[in-house]
Amino acid sequence: MNEQQPVTKLRKAVAMKYDPLNTTAPTLIAKGQGELADRILATAKENGVPIQEDQSLVEVLSKLDIDQEIPPELFAVVAEILSFVYRADRKAREWPYDPES
Repeated sequence: MNEQQPVTKLRKAVAMKYDPLNTTAPTLIAKGQGELADRILATAKENGVPIQEDQSLVEVLSKLDIDQEIPPELFAVVAEILSFVYRADRKAREWPYDPES
């Protein structure tokens, strides 16, 4: 009998940087799959960078070159992610909440 092995997808990750004072759009600064993706995610966690999972967006962004700005057609989706990041960052700064301060 020929049993088929389950297909396992390699984990993929991308990282973006946005500096509105120096760039017009977020820039792809890292991308990888498998072990490299795990290292990208671990580095983000170690540095308190919020992580947003969106497999379809990762697929699209992983086609870009490192240091390439995000194309205008992806601005709306990336803006949603940046909004998530800013909200997460604000909540992290407010925690733990101290009503006396």
